[in-house]
Amino acid sequence: MSDYDLIVLGSGPGGYVAAIRAAQLGLKVAIVERENLGGICLNWGCIPTKALLRSAEIYHYMQHAGDYGLTAANITADIDAVVQRSRGVAKQLNQGVTHLMKKNKITVHMGDGKLIAANTLTVTKDGKSEELTAKNIILATGARARDLPFVPADGKRIWTYRHAMVPPEMPKKLLVIGSGAIGIEFASFYNDMGAEVTVVEMLDRIVPVEDADVSTFLEKALKKQGMTIMTGAGVEELKTTATGVSAKIKGKDGNVIASEFTHCIVAIGIVPNTENIGLEALGVEMDRGFLKTDPMCRTNVPGLWAIGDITAPPWLAHKASHEGVIAAEAIAGGHPHAMDPKNIPGCTYCHPQVASVGLTEAKAKEAGYDVKVGNFPFLGNGKAIALGEAEGFIKTVFDAKTGELLGAHMVGAEVTELIQGYTIGKTAELVEADFMHTVFPHPTLSEMMHESVLGAYGKMLHM
Repeated sequence: MSDYDLIVLGSGPGGYVAAIRAAQLGLKVAIVERENLGGICLNWGCIPTKALLRSAEIYHYMQHAGDYGLTAANITADIDAVVQRSRGVAKQLNQGVTHLMKKNKITVHMGDGKLIAANTLTVTKDGKSEELTAKNIILATGARARDLPFVPADGKRIWTYRHAMVPPEMPKKLLVIGSGAIGIEFASFYNDMGAEVTVVEMLDRIVPVEDADVSTFLEKALKKQGMTIMTGAGVEELKTTATGVSAKIKGKDGNVIASEFTHCIVAIGIVPNTENIGLEALGVEMDRGFLKTDPMCRTNVPGLWAIGDITAPPWLAHKASHEGVIAAEAIAGGHPHAMDPKNIPGCTYCHPQVASVGLTEAKAKEAGYDVKVGNFPFLGNGKAIALGEAEGFIKTVFDAKTGELLGAHMVGAEVTELIQGYTIGKTAELVEADFMHTVFPHPTLSEMMHESVLGAYGKMLHM
């Protein structure tokens, strides 16, 4: 038996960050992982998908070299080499987490962890078990892709995101079910790589959590790139065939269309990894399969904490990491600040990119706010035009009474890097005057952030 101040079950971006912060604060820490250090994010999620998307982005630019006064002939894509590069990036970061565990003197136990008491768990690997105890345990077991109820993914023709990152072959005609961040990113990747892509979304617009203006703009952009987008539609039947996948899709008009595809990606949400880890016996409170926690990430069981994708949304890696810091500091006796979900940015790395923070215009109005809205297009920005990326806009939503920034919504090149400026502003509770009086460097894409704020108050300069 080994005794610790803290055991973290799961080593994803929530778990390993929690372990590091706790170790920095002087706690004796262990982390338990059943597969790969870094979890899904580093090995099969956020990072390797961005490596894939980067390859697709460069391939896209090479095919459009003439737009920049350049010539590139005989451009081809090797999907195996693209995947190999992506896996290499994941391996490098996995090794980085391994190094961080050693640097911070965190003991790593590889195997399946299961709670047998609020302060005790067993770790089983290759038929052998060991028992670990700690004053506190953080659960950070993450989530997995949700299957269609009538046909599970087989990894050959029907894929989850994990299969889509290591495809057995390049799809020729791809069906993507679901248009959230994961679905749209893979649709964008495979479309840029040359596949014929169809996206089916059951709701009335793609990326439905985003502002309606962003959804509308992105749908037009993706259709312009050659994608078929079907909203208000559902897949009623999906079967594998000798040559691919046959689907029956019910459109918004009620008509059912039979279509053939070579492959299908199912991206309809996640399932929390809460089974078989001993929660039921301890009486941990749940909400639709997710653990209920207080603002400091405590469950209802003393000494048991939970972070990341097994708790309330949004289910984002950076939210999990921040929760890991909050929980670690609370366990160490500090007084961390609770996290406001409205200050958590969301990013989708399709082409063009999407990023947002806070309330959409519709949600702000539903909440009773009288709003002022600014909207500035990429076409009015010198840097965007020089980059050849004049597609997109930045939208800001303010409380007309107080000047509080309620939300910011972006679509276009590099907006996933820009959104943090508004996120800092929201977290610091800045008002419109603070943004207006800030000097933005020229020429940069960030100038559009300034112009959008100015536009909300009728002071726009360059449009």
